Amino acid sequence: MNLNEVMKFVESEYIVINNTPCELCGGSYLTESGGLSFENGKAENITHCICEKCGHEREFSFRAPFINTMDNQDTNSDELN
Repeated sequence: MNLNEVMKFVESEYIVINNTPCELCGGSYLTESGGLSFENGKAENITHCICEKCGHEREFSFRAPFINTMDNQDTNSDELN
């Protein structure tokens, strides 16, 4: 993936977060922190969010094919979301 593709991928994650209402009050989530997790050799972008209205916390998890996997396998474009 080139840099432009990576940026579009990350931007789409924030579109999902911004369009997901809080399941408790319907408020909007604010991003508090982000990080990476590796499960079964596949990278995931984990974003911790808090509802701006009620303070409910939620983690969003997205595949991160732009990060080299731990087993160094190539990610082909068919595997992207």
